[in-house]
Amino acid sequence: MTNKRLSSNMLNEKLDEVLNVFCVAVLYPVRIAQYAESDNIKRSSKFLRTSEDMNVSIKIANNSFVQKLVARTDMTERVRKEKLDKFFDEDWVKKLYKQLSETSEYKLYTLSEGSSSADDKAIVKFIWEKLMLESEDVMSYFADELPGWEDNKDLILMLVDNFYSNRAKTDFSRLLTADKKEYAEELLQAVIEREEYCLELIAPKLVNWDKERVAVIDMLLLRMAICEFLYFPTIPTKVTINEYIDIAKQYSLPQSGQFVNGVLDNILKDLERENLIRKQDRNSK
Repeated sequence: MTNKRLSSNMLNEKLDEVLNVFCVAVLYPVRIAQYAESDNIKRSSKFLRTSEDMNVSIKIANNSFVQKLVARTDMTERVRKEKLDKFFDEDWVKKLYKQLSETSEYKLYTLSEGSSSADDKAIVKFIWEKLMLESEDVMSYFADELPGWEDNKDLILMLVDNFYSNRAKTDFSRLLTADKKEYAEELLQAVIEREEYCLELIAPKLVNWDKERVAVIDMLLLRMAICEFLYFPTIPTKVTINEYIDIAKQYSLPQSGQFVNGVLDNILKDLERENLIRKQDRNSK
């Protein structure tokens, strides 16, 4: 198998892993909302029923946000294809539904006459943010049972936040658009193939740094940025530096942003001095 094929497969596997966990995270609150119908059936079938048993609201199970999501073919096909149902634990669904039913937010939602689409989304989002994300037990369960949750938690949380905020159109069949996936594959391939050259550029800039203490992720970010400098002509060098500084600050050590900034700035000056940077206007393609 060629390096290009291998790197492409690695990327696809990671993207699939992230997308699967993202789907589970989005669908879990929906499964909890849908449990209202099961709870209603169980309570109404009791031989000795209380008034509470006779008045279980199923409003949340039928709300517009839940119905639209479960009707999406890209979501249902993803769940079927990847066999994601195994990640929904019935005991956790029941437990979280019970917690939900005892909250003032839920009681207010069920008692109000009618509801807007915003209200319907808000109550499902409430399940995710307040009952799940803020629960150490739920997060521990996710870490134990969802492959890739720990490694990709920050990315998945960002995707879920974007989903609820409508900041990006969600496609549950693929994580990246075709052009972004092409860029990711090309960058990954460049980082792998040009590793030795990138390290030759980086090494002289580590004179004042303890090489043994440089974070692995920082070295990877430097290699990625260098490849963008040299082999991606439509990405401005300033954009590259700023983006990798932000990534280092978010995902690496406290001093990583400053480290990446300093090293990349020095490497860029050398490359420009040697006239190796060839950038073009994105609109000129």
